[in-house]
Amino acid sequence: MNKLSMVLLAALVAGCGGGGDGFRAQPNAPGAGTGVAGQGKGPAPVELGSAGGYVILAESAITNVPPSPITGNVGLSPATGAGIDLTCAEVTGVTYDVDNTGPLPCTVMDANGLTTAIGSKATAYTDAQGRAPDYNELGAGDIGGLNLSPATYKWGTGLLIPSDVTLTGGPNDVWIFQIAQGLTVSNGVHIVLAGGALPKNIFWATFGATELGTTSHFEGVLISQTSIAMNTGATINGRLFAGTAVTLQQNSVTQPAP
Repeated sequence: MNKLSMVLLAALVAGCGGGGDGFRAQPNAPGAGTGVAGQGKGPAPVELGSAGGYVILAESAITNVPPSPITGNVGLSPATGAGIDLTCAEVTGVTYDVDNTGPLPCTVMDANGLTTAIGSKATAYTDAQGRAPDYNELGAGDIGGLNLSPATYKWGTGLLIPSDVTLTGGPNDVWIFQIAQGLTVSNGVHIVLAGGALPKNIFWATFGATELGTTSHFEGVLISQTSIAMNTGATINGRLFAGTAVTLQQNSVTQPAP
C-alpha cells in the first residue's frame, strides 16, 4: 500500500468512529472488547438476575386486548393478581402473582420470588444506565435509518425511531441504550439484527414511557421506569420490564433464546 492510500484509509477509519448524526457503523470482528464473556464487541451484558426468568414483568398492571400470544413467564408485583388481564391460553409459560386473587385459574402465587425479581429488575436498570457511554446524543435523539455497531449509547432526551434501525454484530456482541426520557418506535418500524446479533444481548433502559407503534417489530430487553405500551399488531423478540404497567393490544411477545 502506498503512502497516499494509507492516509486515505486512516481518514476513512477515523470518520467511521465518530458520534455525529452521519454515523453508520461498520460490522465488527469478534474477540475485541468486553461483550459476552469477553468474546464480543461492546460492553459487558447487563445482568438480569431473577428478572431473567420472565418475559413480562410489571409492577402495577398488565392490560391486554386479546389475542396476545406470549412465550415465557409473566409476573406482576406488588399489585395484586387482579391486575393481570390475560387468558391462560395466551401464555406459554407460567403466570405469577403475589396473592392468587386474579381471574386466571392458571396463576401461581409466588410473592417472595416476585419481590426478588422486581429487585433484580431495578438493579438491571441501574446497571444499564450507569455504564460509561461510547456515544452521546447520536442523531440528536432520532436514530431512524442508522446501522449501529455494538456499544453503549446515551441520550439526555427521549429517543425516536421513525424508520428501520439495524444492529450489526456477532452473537457475543452487546448493545446498551441509555435513554433519559421516553422511547417511541413509529408504526411499522423494525429493529433489524444482522451478522448474528442476538436480542438477549440488547438492552434498552428508559426513564420515561415506551411506545411501540402499530405493526412495529422490536428486538431486545426493554427496561422502563414507567410504562410500556405495544400498539395493535406490534411484536417483540425480547423482554418487557415496566416500573408501572405493560399494555398489550393483539401483540406477540417472545422471550429471547438463551
